[in-house]
Amino acid sequence: MMSKSYQLFNAFNILFMCLLGLAMFLPFLNVIAQSFSSSEAVTSGKVTFWPVDATTINYRYVFSDTSIWRAFAVSVFITVAGTLINLVATATLAYPVSREEYVGRKLIMLMVLITMIFSAPLIPNFLLMKNLHLMNTPWAMILPGAISAFNFFVMHSFFKQLPAEVIDSARIDGCGEVRILMKMVVPLSKPVMASLGIFYAVGHWNAYMNALYYIDQPKWWPLQVLLKKMFETDDLSIDPGASQFSELAFTSPEGIKMATIVIATLPIILLYPFLQKHFVKGLTLGAVKS
Repeated sequence: MMSKSYQLFNAFNILFMCLLGLAMFLPFLNVIAQSFSSSEAVTSGKVTFWPVDATTINYRYVFSDTSIWRAFAVSVFITVAGTLINLVATATLAYPVSREEYVGRKLIMLMVLITMIFSAPLIPNFLLMKNLHLMNTPWAMILPGAISAFNFFVMHSFFKQLPAEVIDSARIDGCGEVRILMKMVVPLSKPVMASLGIFYAVGHWNAYMNALYYIDQPKWWPLQVLLKKMFETDDLSIDPGASQFSELAFTSPEGIKMATIVIATLPIILLYPFLQKHFVKGLTLGAVKS
């Protein structure tokens, strides 16, 4: 039986977490309500958590704007390609460092730790991207952060807990190190792969600063940079042929911005439930030392 003090503490925790979750959810609910409201209701401040004069014209504008779809495609490419590169690069570095028999692993871990504490200055990074001819390409937003030091240490801890007997038996059967990693280690590491995959994917989807530094051509802007440009100006006009939408861009810029925010947020929110079962398990298994 739980004591009264523990029951009170538990009830307080539940209440606090519910209030915290509500405080995080209500602003997003307000954004959704504004995206489905008329321009008059949005500009007059009548919208709270439910649409006023409900309409879908803001979404029809967004779906007809080719620049938004182009930015969406760039963000999707950066997220998918970047996450795959991140997981492959992190796993191929974390696996050999996690095995006791590899020489120089402590030096490698020290070098990774140094990058975790001291980050490279902006100007050398910019010059490096320029000399590698990566400016105004999506690779400038992917390759500089191919391996996260924090995620590397989480994956390293997880790999270190894998039974050495499994690795040794694969070597006895004639497997090379690459085959051991791909056929043995990675299938046993689905929880940590899913967890770090979410971290990497969210980071790429929200990529903003690298795009500002290395991209000055609008065709390579990701969705987050386009959102920034939209909030800097109310000139959201699109192709002249879409007269009703061109007029809407001047009469209801706020509703269009809110609809774009919803579209930019939904993909990650919809992806998380499919990986949630691996999320906590992957972090706890990679953080507990046996």
